[in-house]
Amino acid sequence: MGVVRGVILDESALLTEGGGDKNGFILRPGAESLIQTLSLSKIHIGISYDVNSPDDKVSVLQSASSYPLDCFIVNDPTSEIMPAWSINTDGGIVYLVSNKKEVLPKLSSYKWLLVVLNDGDESLYYTTDALRIQNLAEFPLTMCQLNKSSTGTNAATVGYIMKPSRVEDFAMRGAFPLCPTQNGLMFVPLTPMLPLSTQLKDIDIVLHKATDEILSIEDNKITFTENIQELQRYLELHQDLCVIDPLKNIYPLLDRLEIQQILRGLEELNKEGSHLIRGAHFLKIDNFEEFNFETGLAEARLSLPCIVKPKVACGVSDAHKMAIVFRVDDFKNVNVPLPAVIQEYVDHSSTLYKFYVLGEKVFHAVKKSIPNADVLKKSSNGDELKPIEFDSLKSLPTASGDCSMTSRESIDVKLVTDAANWLRRRLQLTIFGFDVVIQEGTQDHVIVDVNYLPSFKEVPREISIPAFWESIRGKYDLRLSK
Repeated sequence: MGVVRGVILDESALLTEGGGDKNGFILRPGAESLIQTLSLSKIHIGISYDVNSPDDKVSVLQSASSYPLDCFIVNDPTSEIMPAWSINTDGGIVYLVSNKKEVLPKLSSYKWLLVVLNDGDESLYYTTDALRIQNLAEFPLTMCQLNKSSTGTNAATVGYIMKPSRVEDFAMRGAFPLCPTQNGLMFVPLTPMLPLSTQLKDIDIVLHKATDEILSIEDNKITFTENIQELQRYLELHQDLCVIDPLKNIYPLLDRLEIQQILRGLEELNKEGSHLIRGAHFLKIDNFEEFNFETGLAEARLSLPCIVKPKVACGVSDAHKMAIVFRVDDFKNVNVPLPAVIQEYVDHSSTLYKFYVLGEKVFHAVKKSIPNADVLKKSSNGDELKPIEFDSLKSLPTASGDCSMTSRESIDVKLVTDAANWLRRRLQLTIFGFDVVIQEGTQDHVIVDVNYLPSFKEVPREISIPAFWESIRGKYDLRLSK
């Protein structure tokens, strides 16, 4: 059997009878998630049911997914749909069925591999050829195991853990295929429906967005969800497992103060006669009421306006609550969580350069950003230059008439690429991103933000996704070679 390209899901594996005050049939736990995973992996999906199935059962099946799929009547002797679908599917076919349903002898003639879902103790169907699973959540990993055995030793299974909306964002762009990529990677979700240790036994590489799983950060102590805590415990006992990237390597990116201090090291890249690459000037603040701002700002080489950001960079609800302050007296009035970082506000003609590091490859895209300070001042009410407060994840400050990027400065891509490689070595990260603005007048290239595992969706998928796979494969191969 070749690589699995098609999956037929029997109604007996997808549905269960409604309990309590529910009548009829409902989808089993994990059924919708399974269909979504298969669909986003570009797996050809069919749903099968009996010719005498009641209308309510058929209705539930047909509404089980918002993604395209085929519906088959498996015991209709006049139907030729299934043979035609099998012929047109390039690769192996897996048929998933419950152990409580008799599988028709006709199925064996199609030479499909049967996977049987154990639904209670009673079994009406026995075969030594079928694989057995206890939970629908096991099926994606079972597929990866089948594909791995078909493709040989070069294949590697990547288990990923991140919030559902991020999974869908990556998967919609084809980043998480169950079938092997050109460099032999297969991607499978690590689900809370199963013990993590059980899943990780068959995983070669772990890809995580641990910042999605932070519950709190207090006194520099990070509390993760039980999922990540369990992952941490497993990794402590299995240090040979390849992780993209180790949790300790992402910690600096959770702290705006620490990353600003790291960016000071960019000075070693600067050469006479070329543009300057640097981090923004900054100042830590623990108390808005007692701090001497005039002296503190001057010593930190800061001038007004400034942008105030929480020291915690991500993972908590108010990590992106910021303020632009125009007057010293107004620092005491800003509603930004403490401790905070006061950062230089760089006039950059509303132009932001987003850089993405995928292994040894560096890409960038241009985006519209916050207007220059004078534009923000003109759009304020008279002389009342009140602080502008905003959540950077939801919306950025804008100004009337400031509708297009007007930067006259050009980005020095080689300089920033050198900085990207410097950061990759310094942080020991495989996949990360950072934002660069060009200061008007001086043309300083200023890095204002660094983040782990960005979406890189501004880069065309035909370029970014293969680079994404290559970066993961490269880290894994390097780990194997040691």
